[in-house]
Amino acid sequence: MTYAQKSDLIERFGETELVQLTDRTNKPASVINDVTVARALGDATSMIDGYVSKVYALPLASVPEHLVKLTADVARYYLHGKAADKDSPVTRAYSEAVTWLKDVALGRVKLDDGGVTPPAAEGSAGRVTGSRPVFTRDSLRGF
Repeated sequence: MTYAQKSDLIERFGETELVQLTDRTNKPASVINDVTVARALGDATSMIDGYVSKVYALPLASVPEHLVKLTADVARYYLHGKAADKDSPVTRAYSEAVTWLKDVALGRVKLDDGGVTPPAAEGSAGRVTGSRPVFTRDSLRGF
């Protein structure tokens, strides 16, 4: 299961771009190659799972909308391959996705996976008591 689908890529980046990136047989490019798209989406999902699995059990209960966007950005970067300039919006979106995923893996960012956060237990604060101090200001007077 991937976090994004071909329709998500078309919605975000347009059918024309996907045709140009995936149709490697027709000149001029005229159709979206579903196998190439599925491979890019699968690779992107695998990469994301590598980061997310450090903090969350997989598969996730539900797919957060932000993971759909990240999967689409990473898959688009994979489809561009070496043709993506280092200063292009494609590369920038990929870099931002990786940075965000690193923050998830470190626990700095929490995924909204549809789960319910358990309430904090009431009255769980403990009370610590100790013995009287051996050395006090009075007992050390004269030293």
